[in-house]
Amino acid sequence: MTNPAHMITLYEAIGGHPALTAAVDDFFARLIADPELGPFFPDGVGARHRGFFNTVLGEALGGPSRYHGPDLARAHAHLGITGAQFDRAAGCLDATLTSLSVPRHLSDRVIGIVAGLRPVIVTA
Repeated sequence: MTNPAHMITLYEAIGGHPALTAAVDDFFARLIADPELGPFFPDGVGARHRGFFNTVLGEALGGPSRYHGPDLARAHAHLGITGAQFDRAAGCLDATLTSLSVPRHLSDRVIGIVAGLRPVIVTA
């Protein structure tokens, strides 16, 4: 039987802060380059936005930081993001994780966790 004190978080399993930062950078590069999703970022993505996403995702994966930024539903409400666009962004995240050699069983868990954000991100 595995001792719970020795279980690592998904955050640790994917490589912690350095891996998460690399994933966030790659993910936003993919979003900006996407012809359907890029227009959501007309001025690109700044450090503040990257930091928020890094913290939200890191917390969701069991990392040590806690998100204290804007309410996610309120921050996305005016954007009119559709379910199809959310799915497209999830595809970008999956491609990011694959490009960073995150094992499939871990990337599937990450995508599943991010899917839980759908109700607060999708507004159209």
